[in-house]
Amino acid sequence: MNKGSMIIDGIHVEINGEKNLLELIRKAGINLPTFCYYSELSIYGACRMCMVENKWGGLDAACSTPPKDGMEIFTNTERLRKYRKMILELLLADHCRDCTTCCNNGKCKLQELAMRFNIDGVRFPNGADKPAMDKSSLCIVRDPNKCILCGDCVRMCNEIQNVGAIDFAHRGSKMTISTVFDIPIAESNCVGCGQCAAVCPTGAIVLRDNTAGVWKALDDKETRVSAQIAPAVRVAIGKELGIADGENAMGKIVAAMRRMGFNEIFDTSTGADLTVLEESTEFLDHLENENGNGNMPLFTSCCPAWISYCEKNDPELLPYISTCRSPMQMFASVIKEHHKMSKRKHVHVAVMPCTAKKYEAARDEFKKDGTPNVDYVLTTQELIQMIKESGLVFSELEPEAVDMPFSTMSGAGVIFGVTGGVTEAVLRRVVADKSFGAIQAISFKGVRGMTGVKEASIMYGERELKIAMVSGLKNASDIIGRIRNGEHYDFVEVMACPGGCVCGAGQPFVLKDAKEQRGKGLYSADKMSSIKRSEENPLMMSLYSSLLKGQVHELLHVNYAKSAKAGDI
Repeated sequence: MNKGSMIIDGIHVEINGEKNLLELIRKAGINLPTFCYYSELSIYGACRMCMVENKWGGLDAACSTPPKDGMEIFTNTERLRKYRKMILELLLADHCRDCTTCCNNGKCKLQELAMRFNIDGVRFPNGADKPAMDKSSLCIVRDPNKCILCGDCVRMCNEIQNVGAIDFAHRGSKMTISTVFDIPIAESNCVGCGQCAAVCPTGAIVLRDNTAGVWKALDDKETRVSAQIAPAVRVAIGKELGIADGENAMGKIVAAMRRMGFNEIFDTSTGADLTVLEESTEFLDHLENENGNGNMPLFTSCCPAWISYCEKNDPELLPYISTCRSPMQMFASVIKEHHKMSKRKHVHVAVMPCTAKKYEAARDEFKKDGTPNVDYVLTTQELIQMIKESGLVFSELEPEAVDMPFSTMSGAGVIFGVTGGVTEAVLRRVVADKSFGAIQAISFKGVRGMTGVKEASIMYGERELKIAMVSGLKNASDIIGRIRNGEHYDFVEVMACPGGCVCGAGQPFVLKDAKEQRGKGLYSADKMSSIKRSEENPLMMSLYSSLLKGQVHELLHVNYAKSAKAGDI
């Protein structure tokens, strides 16, 4: 570990294990500009915006240079300012500059730095080609005209997600980010997780926008529009609407959506309670028939990007994925069943932290008579845009409650939005000890935290259950490799997005500390819930004895192993 101190712009700064100069400079309160640096990704050093000058006049890339005791550097010399302005001007010369109509307007790092360094003109002509946009995916849109070749998307797709749908192609001035053979992204092995869009500093990869269809439904007085809001949305929406990241804004979200014209608003945590009941039953059955399942674990099925990844890379694992539908789809089935006798047109909208949910909603498995259970999926970012467009001052709205008859949910359903939450909710159901102390004990078993791979052991009767919780598809691939090499697990929870749904690509992008705050926000909501276990939710028994009676499997389950080959993402 690096120790000692160095001098940054004439100020002594202690070195305390920082991996590179950039970390130390930012610790010193200096916002050194970067395009291609994320601490979760490998060091690439392509953008050169973080160059610093040493006392001998040499230039070093701060992101890839380790700090040394006694080292002296400068971050804001005339030479560096000129250098950074030149880089920005050259990037802008090859960049689409229709900023006012770009969906990343106001959130683009290139735009931000151009303003910061007072770039008031570009001396060079734009001689770049004008490649067509790729709108083939249901989840993301690619615009090569806005790409600055920072490589963030490539490293995310390859290093963190292990998908490899995109990479660098060609060389020199012809270099681009491309799919294999430049095929449309929907025809590649993309799983729709959207993490490439999350780290893109410009508008080169953005989320698919479905707000127009939702506005049209809201404006139609003959249409009844219902909505469900995923647990993770409530702790991420505030970042861009005037309240603290991680604060539980569920009541304000309901108030905003009601003013926008939604007729019924529900909490997907209710659907998560259904998932807990069905998945825990399936898990116990899986344990009893261990010899019949080849000693394989039961994998969770809540994450659509994980399902797509498995279908495309490990189809032999599909029989071991839970047949439970995701909470979104379970709840949508219930809501559509509830409205089936109504003569009024019904449109159901799901507000999700996830881009892959857009693809899940379009799957044939989740359509009835050709009509999808979820008509539109809005990400958190899309809902933020709609709230802003409505002129609502979100921070000043008085919180409101969700609607009857599906207004009851447990804390177990709420924590689904963070990695380890599904496992914790299932364990609350299956353990014999139902005391408050037992709930607390489960939380200390290793199920909580943002670590990409977590393992826990818990006693079930006289048997010790071994459980793995992974977030990030590279980690999922590693666990699968360990299972194939003979390591045993009884239950494996997989979330495609690192950190779980609170860090989904549909959420406003944040770095590590804020991600942890979002997770804490969901656990705080769980603490304030009077119902801790899904089986204690009185609505569940009411549903099973009425609306779900005789059609539990039809409405709440899906068998991916028996489904036709997945369509395009």
